[in-house]
Amino acid sequence: MTTAPAQPSRDRALGRGVSTLIPQSATTSPAEQAAAALAAIQTVPVHVGVLQAAMVLLEEAGRSSEDETMKAAIVTTVTMLRTAMDQGRGRQAG
Repeated sequence: MTTAPAQPSRDRALGRGVSTLIPQSATTSPAEQAAAALAAIQTVPVHVGVLQAAMVLLEEAGRSSEDETMKAAIVTTVTMLRTAMDQGRGRQAG
């Protein structure tokens, strides 16, 4: 009896594709990596609890950061998280 080789899951394949779009070098800052990740994945399903936790952590990091690039990335990320959560609530209500 032979079995077909296991096919990689769609999520795993998506993750590999997205990771190639995110700069990974010693000179790339976390804010630059975050900005690239946000540009690469604007619509990926995520549990709302993860979004809420990320927002709390990011908002606190933004308050304590002196790096303006980091603050800008945090504002963009939090805005996208809020939008995603609002869209999710709208789909549930409809």
